[in-house]
Amino acid sequence: MSASTAAPTRTRATAKATAPANRARRRSTALGLAAWAVGLVFCLPALWMVLTSFHSEADAATNPPSLAAALTLDGYRTFFGGGGGPTPWPPLVNSLMASVFSTVLVLLLALPAAYALSIRRVRKWTDVMFFFLSTKMLPVVAGLLPIYLFAKNTGFLDNIWLLVLLYTSMNLPIAVWMMQSFLADVPVSIIEAAQVDGAKLPTVLGRVVAPVAAPGIAATALICFIFSWNELLFARVLTGVVAGTAPVHLTTFVTSQGLFLAQLCAASVVVSLPVLVAGYAAQDKLVQGLSLGAVK
Repeated sequence: MSASTAAPTRTRATAKATAPANRARRRSTALGLAAWAVGLVFCLPALWMVLTSFHSEADAATNPPSLAAALTLDGYRTFFGGGGGPTPWPPLVNSLMASVFSTVLVLLLALPAAYALSIRRVRKWTDVMFFFLSTKMLPVVAGLLPIYLFAKNTGFLDNIWLLVLLYTSMNLPIAVWMMQSFLADVPVSIIEAAQVDGAKLPTVLGRVVAPVAAPGIAATALICFIFSWNELLFARVLTGVVAGTAPVHLTTFVTSQGLFLAQLCAASVVVSLPVLVAGYAAQDKLVQGLSLGAVK
């Protein structure tokens, strides 16, 4: 074969070899653009809420809504009591207390429970796991009246510590389920090595298991914090003036006079910030925890 005929042959072979790579690159680009488009669609309601929070009540109530409306901070001023309204700080502090304290209690209870169900498995541990799961099958409304009567008869109505206990009991099953799967990937050899060195169970849990399973613990803590922060039904029924939480405070913007949309959007943005800050601060641990055990 001459050099003049060999060159076109090599060109065609190179083109055939690079064609699959080009198709894969175009497919990857198309999937990336589609993922960005879907992400923007899901984020659009939140972005619209943020934009509406900077509008006046008149502009926020227009139909169709105006994108070019003048921006103002009146909604945020009203939310923080600038117009003589109620201050939001007590509800925000109540939500923070209920969420943080209940999350800490959940972690303190779920870690040894998950240890007993994953590393040092108790007898019939699958039945125990099913029992934890079955507690989440009860409709929340079904337990509302008994809990209300109990709180009324014991003097715990409008008490933030009642919410702490309720949120702890509500989040404990899901926390045990999550941490059981995370702790199942902790090497037993390092636990046995610590026990050989004389470490007792609290030391093993605090200095051996917890650092290894830190991503899973962080993911569990963040999810429990979000569930507690967003809970409305029990907080609405069981609290009043003293122990009202941030979600309960949001309902005050829907009155008989109408819906204050701009103020409600401003309040929703402020109430959402602690969860966003917590998620951003723990994003590395959250990604590691949610993917822990996914690849063996």
